[in-house]
Amino acid sequence: MSKQRDGKRILIEYLLIIAGATLVALSYNIFLLPSKLAAGGLSGISTILYELYDLSPAYTQFLMNIPIFIIGWLALGKDFSGKTLVGTFWVPFMIWLSADIPYTITNPFLGALYGGIVLGVGLGVVYKGNGSTGGTAAIAQIVKKFTGISSGYSQLIVDGFVVISSIIVFNLELTLFALMCIYVTSKVIDIVQLRTSSTKLILIITEEEEKIQSLIKNGIDRGLTKVRSVGGYSNKDKTMILCVAEQSEAVYLKRVLQQEEPSTFVIFINASEILGRGFSLDKYYGQKL
Repeated sequence: MSKQRDGKRILIEYLLIIAGATLVALSYNIFLLPSKLAAGGLSGISTILYELYDLSPAYTQFLMNIPIFIIGWLALGKDFSGKTLVGTFWVPFMIWLSADIPYTITNPFLGALYGGIVLGVGLGVVYKGNGSTGGTAAIAQIVKKFTGISSGYSQLIVDGFVVISSIIVFNLELTLFALMCIYVTSKVIDIVQLRTSSTKLILIITEEEEKIQSLIKNGIDRGLTKVRSVGGYSNKDKTMILCVAEQSEAVYLKRVLQQEEPSTFVIFINASEILGRGFSLDKYYGQKL
């Protein structure tokens, strides 16, 4: 079973890499290249070379990826290199395949905004598959590994050097739009990787733990954790209840608590990613029904 599960996980990761790499290529051909935005990475370099020498971006990116791929293989291991190999071939292939796509954006503001969003989603999906699209994305992953900073900010640092150098070829206005694009991209990467959503972590401090527990169980059917605590002001024994719920469940619980226990101290915190039963796993995973 473990081998079958591992095989399924690896297949999903490769599918994520292909899907994400496709979005990366489309963002380039639809938004970045037509808008003349050198938004970092090898795509930015290929945009500059296309403007100067009319070189094919697909072939340029493929050739430049070869030495960077070797560096990524040495630094990040064989598993990463296999997935990077897929991204390295797939992005230039899709750029070549969609080179004549009729739907393009030439407005630099729209290109920076929407191109950054699509590019960020694509790279975030690739990173969730533990892969890379090659190029400076691989360098960003190396920076992340050895510095511990997030993928989004490591991508921002690496791409910033390329974008700033583009001012030599393009004007200052396009360079500023390109900087805007990579900022949007870095934020979207982190959102995709962390799966930031409307999930809430609810902290409830109460002296009526049994009643609150019943409201949670019967109202939204969620698990909870109880922590014994002491009120700093009253010096009374209390219980802190931790519960994770979806947005709609949190709204319902808030309304019920205001009606049934209006004096209860409640904190709602945005939760970026939840792993475990009821969220990343089925609610009844591992239980005998």
